[in-house]
Amino acid sequence: MAFEGKYYSMGQDDMDESVVEKRKTLEAILFVSSSSISLVDIAKIVEVPTAEIAAIIKEMNEEYAHGHGIRITVHNNRAQLTTAPELAEKIEEFLGLEITTTLSRAALESLAIIAYKQPITRPHIDEIRGVNSDGVVRTLLSKGLIEEMGRAESMGKPILYGTTEDFLHYFGLESIAELPEITSLSVSGGSSAQPVLKQ
Repeated sequence: MAFEGKYYSMGQDDMDESVVEKRKTLEAILFVSSSSISLVDIAKIVEVPTAEIAAIIKEMNEEYAHGHGIRITVHNNRAQLTTAPELAEKIEEFLGLEITTTLSRAALESLAIIAYKQPITRPHIDEIRGVNSDGVVRTLLSKGLIEEMGRAESMGKPILYGTTEDFLHYFGLESIAELPEITSLSVSGGSSAQPVLKQ
């Protein structure tokens, strides 16, 4: 790789200002994103070749491996900020506590809609709830309760979301088939689904 090793073993104080700026921009983009981002798109924003983005990510991960709790995961040429794998047990413990105490009504409502309608796009969730769901979808993604399941074939190819194994675990279900039947989950009917999430 042409750019490999260019930034390695350099403390931030020793880096060229432009290199620091690229790393800061990359990290910030990944931090605010609710889903993975293609390396091509990141390269356009940072204004460097895609190969350089891949090299920067590699260098950052090598630094993250020493005393940091985050990593940049790359899969199918898409990058996402994630937690360090060795912290999985601690993260699960934390999220398990947090989920039971801090999920808002809106988050529970959206989670129920996703559980019953998956795979489902965020615009469809918005339509059912009658309000924008971007914030709650980000929350559910960050807690590992939902995940991306590809893209719809409709205009704009919006991301499809579905529940995760953690969702089943946290709500005491063996499979989605164990969700109670509901009589209504249509436009403006999302709030009726909240009780299904109570253990």
